Amino acid sequence: MEQRGDHAVVLGASMGGLLAARVLSEFFDRVTVVERDVLPTDPVNRRGVPQGRLIHACLARLAQVLDELFPGFSDELITRGVSRWDDGDFAKLDWSFGGHRLVREGRSADVPRLLSPSRPVLEYAVRQRVRSIPNISFCEGRDVVGLTATPDRCRITGVRVVDRADDSAEELTAELVVDATGRGSRTPVFLEELGYDRPREDEVVVQLAYACQLLRIPAGVIKEHMIARFPAPGRPKMFALIDYGDNTYMVGAGTMAGVAPPRDHAEILDYAAELAPVQVAEAIRTAQPISDVVHHRVPSNRWRRYDKLRRLPQGLLVVGDAVCSFNPIYGQGMTVAALEAVVLRQCLRRGKSDLSRRFARMAAKNVRVAWQTAVASDLTLPEVQGHRPTSMRISNACLEPVMTASETDPVVAGQFLRIVGMLDSPATLLRPSILLRILRAQHRRTGGRSVHEGSDGRLAAVAR
Repeated sequence: MEQRGDHAVVLGASMGGLLAARVLSEFFDRVTVVERDVLPTDPVNRRGVPQGRLIHACLARLAQVLDELFPGFSDELITRGVSRWDDGDFAKLDWSFGGHRLVREGRSADVPRLLSPSRPVLEYAVRQRVRSIPNISFCEGRDVVGLTATPDRCRITGVRVVDRADDSAEELTAELVVDATGRGSRTPVFLEELGYDRPREDEVVVQLAYACQLLRIPAGVIKEHMIARFPAPGRPKMFALIDYGDNTYMVGAGTMAGVAPPRDHAEILDYAAELAPVQVAEAIRTAQPISDVVHHRVPSNRWRRYDKLRRLPQGLLVVGDAVCSFNPIYGQGMTVAALEAVVLRQCLRRGKSDLSRRFARMAAKNVRVAWQTAVASDLTLPEVQGHRPTSMRISNACLEPVMTASETDPVVAGQFLRIVGMLDSPATLLRPSILLRILRAQHRRTGGRSVHEGSDGRLAAVAR
């Protein structure tokens, strides 16, 4: 691969930072990852990733990119004992979206593989792969306090860091700096200090709050790989249970729109009793807790529009949550960061000329797809405040017959999961074969009644 420079610096050993470093190693002689934490040597939680203690899902497109960047990565996770769903059997998947419960019987040959590592296990496995790359090094226990630039401030030349142990300062020179420091990124401040505008921020307030806990449940008690109840209009509550492998499960329960979330194990049990199937609620009640209940709040979806800035200094890229942080219940954050790594590789293959602007604009295309999906889903809830443009209301209305068909048709459900997994565009729902199935489902009669999920999360018969 043609080299593009001597040294690149990545700020943050997040998933986005690690994947960016992996790509940069193909184009730069040296890559340094600067991280605030001292990174653990085992797959355990760390302070810089507080969300790592909470429930996570690995979308199919994320797993696909990880296998592209690290051949055999998914098989490695499976060897570690990570749970998976890859046989298309809908009896092992119990999901509902917007009050529509996906079909529970039958199979689809074209479903994506769902892997379910915990966040610490996933991040550790990626970090180990990145550490094995000879021209990547880690600079740990450092705070980033500013950017350095050329006298005309048109190009970034590096970063200023401070050692957290002894407060000593250091400048790292680099031809490219990539900010992957997450939602709390200070790049808008650093740009302002250099005379640039801060990026505009698009925001939809969701007031998400949830609680999670690790449980031990004996083998065979839970038949499903994953159970998920996403919020529905009139019910801004959610519940999920994911099999992490080795009889370990993560349970999560929460709310949107400012509704009080569960405070402790007893209240998580209340959510399970209300939203989960009876046998699952009972399994959780008798399970062995193996962690404390942990809480997390996310105020909003927020997109910093670097792609809209009129001026950007060369030699600076921003990725991951530092650009856009989503409502995490849809599991998009790490996947978008992975797609940004793919875009970074494509951009670098075309050279370094105008890299900052090219990358920001190309990456925004993937962010836009995820943003529209997350925001449109959030705004189906009347409890969430926000502007609902006509285009969004039309797309949400068009999605209703798809979800109705997904209740009974495993092929439509499988295609819907491919879209949720960010493997396919929503436009694939317009294929004639899928449209025909959707139309058949709309006209199908079962004694004049159709199965929907009631407001309590359980199945109910609703007259047509």
